[in-house]
Amino acid sequence: MISKTLETTLSKQVNRELFSAYLYLAMSSYFETVSLKGFAKWMRLQAKEEQIHAMKFYDYIVARGGKVTLMDIEAPKNKWASAGKVFEDTYSHEQKVTAMINGLVDLAISEKDHATFEMLQWFVKEQVEEEEHALDILNQIKIVGDIPGHLFYLDHKLGKRG
Repeated sequence: MISKTLETTLSKQVNRELFSAYLYLAMSSYFETVSLKGFAKWMRLQAKEEQIHAMKFYDYIVARGGKVTLMDIEAPKNKWASAGKVFEDTYSHEQKVTAMINGLVDLAISEKDHATFEMLQWFVKEQVEEEEHALDILNQIKIVGDIPGHLFYLDHKLGKRG
């Protein structure tokens, strides 16, 4: 059985993961409007991945005998000045998510909930990858600049994400 404190906190994380999906979908929409379809596809797949993360938390809460409490999902930002600004926000957001996951790990440790601690290790590893990917793309945009012709190369590359 999961503690009420962890149940509540993990339910909040379901909301945060769904917000991440909304944010990445908003970013996908931005890229669609500036005709960077590869970037849009990458973000759309990122949104889908965040939905899967939310369901991992949801399923875990239920498996431990808890009740998921769903909350309002905040509307994300939906305007950016450039592809570089989008990926600055992406990297910053992933850093925030990492801090949230680390907070959950700390709570699991303080509650002496070894099962939750173990489940969260998947997310700890996942966040290393999420930050790495966002930073790699941001750095590539910085190298080529926010020049439309140069971005088409990255757009093509990101469009191959499967």
